Amino acid sequence: MTGVSLFLFGTLCHAPLRAIVLGQTPGVTVTPAVLPGFATHWVAGADYPMLVERDGAEAHGVLVRGLTEHHLARVDFFEAGFAYDPVSVTVETDHGPVETRRYLSDPDAAPGAPWALSDWVAHHAPLWETAAQEAMSYFGDIAPDVLATRMPTIRIRAASRLRAQRTAPATQRGTFDVGRDVRVASARRPYTHYFAVEEHDLQFRRFDGAFSPVVNRAGFVGGDAVTVLPYDPKADTVLLVEQFRVGPYLRGDTNPWMLEPIAGRIDVGDTPRDTAHREAREEAGLSLGALHYVSGHYPSPGSVAEYVYAYVGEADLTGLHGRIAGLPSEAENIRSHVVDFARLMALIASDEAGVGPLVVSAYWLALNRSRLRESA
Repeated sequence: MTGVSLFLFGTLCHAPLRAIVLGQTPGVTVTPAVLPGFATHWVAGADYPMLVERDGAEAHGVLVRGLTEHHLARVDFFEAGFAYDPVSVTVETDHGPVETRRYLSDPDAAPGAPWALSDWVAHHAPLWETAAQEAMSYFGDIAPDVLATRMPTIRIRAASRLRAQRTAPATQRGTFDVGRDVRVASARRPYTHYFAVEEHDLQFRRFDGAFSPVVNRAGFVGGDAVTVLPYDPKADTVLLVEQFRVGPYLRGDTNPWMLEPIAGRIDVGDTPRDTAHREAREEAGLSLGALHYVSGHYPSPGSVAEYVYAYVGEADLTGLHGRIAGLPSEAENIRSHVVDFARLMALIASDEAGVGPLVVSAYWLALNRSRLRESA
């Protein structure tokens, strides 16, 4: 048999993910294998596994043979995104021991509960497959250590793409479908870091049924976000946060410190509601009570892929005016303003609080304020 082999013990035992990472695999075979003296556990707080040395244990996986140097380079690239390195190992197969290599887990990782492939497939495989599609598109263009730094935001974008598949109704708009009604001639990603810029040459279905000419379209691709406008129904006050924002700065705004609702990106594994509560604690030192869903919307669909889940959150805002908060690790410097409802609407009318999600939430509050005050 030509080529070399790898023992894969975790997520790459899942054939669809393995196919994305390896690419074309003519001549490659996959058979069951066991690594004696190790057990497979979740990495504590993560959605992937690690190996833990244990006498008498067996880590079940697969032996992949017939790999070319190109295949190995692709797997090395992907595993480096999780700080994994290859080491030599002997595994047991139905035909006896085989000298091969496996990937060594991060030595600083702490083990969690025993890991099972079926559990991982049921809860995490779609995210990993989506993230791997983007990660492997950079193979040959960036170094593995660069991929490692990008993986957190790649995974956030992957989670956003999966949420986007739960599309809103089409009762007034047309019943178009991207798989049927968009044709992509070419696609590029000229920039990726905190967010990505994607540029596509494509055709889209027109309202007369024909396809448009090939057009060039580009957009910013980030993760989904949550905003929450804290409201104290007893005092009839809201909390706004003020911070420096690079968007207005790049536009040329002479005062790019914005009045906004509390906001943040949705981390992998979190729900929009989880994010609302977390960001309120981080940005304002605030514990929220009841959360009221305002809307899910695209703030600027012509060029931005971000989707915002907006909430109004009930809270006691006593003593929070002027508080400075934010995560030092993210260089956040955030000041809280507690203002009454009339002042909020005046700030919006004057454009001093000219931030889209804040305007949306403020007008929702205007419609529902009496009800919230009556039930407080």
